[in-house]
Amino acid sequence: MRCILILAQASGSILDSAKETGEMFGWNLRLFLAQVVSFAIVAFLLRRFAYKPILNVLEERRQQIAEGLLNAERIKKQLAEAEQRQAEILAKANAVAQKMIDDARQSSAHIAERKQQEAVTAAEQILAKAREASAIEHDKTMMELKRELGRLVVNTTAKVTGKVLTSDDQRRLQEEAARQIAS
Repeated sequence: MRCILILAQASGSILDSAKETGEMFGWNLRLFLAQVVSFAIVAFLLRRFAYKPILNVLEERRQQIAEGLLNAERIKKQLAEAEQRQAEILAKANAVAQKMIDDARQSSAHIAERKQQEAVTAAEQILAKAREASAIEHDKTMMELKRELGRLVVNTTAKVTGKVLTSDDQRRLQEEAARQIAS
């Protein structure tokens, strides 16, 4: 019981001491509570109308960048596929041309020397035409790829930067993409 009295007196003196210190520094409970409420309101408003929208904008930018990277990866795959198709077309054309040359050589062995020369000449012309056709197809494919890549670069740039590109910006980006593909 005696301990309780001593504790009560000590806590009373502590409370009195705290009250005196607060009065000395001009502390007022009502003002303190008003400031706590004001701070809570300001913190809530900032969180609601500033922090969350900023986080949303950052997330949108992050998604746009990820989308741009995916588009770039897709363009690389398409370019690799186009190069593979071009190589296959060239290989097929060379195989067909080689087969034609071999057939022409076999049949020309039975014909006189003059016929043999004509067959070789014809086969070489066919090979030249096949190579020319393959080169034309390759050029056509590369032009289509350049146009598509330019369009994708313009679209990706517009999405990543978040602005509408002018026709001069679009033309410049397409030309830069075409130069990079050519090199």
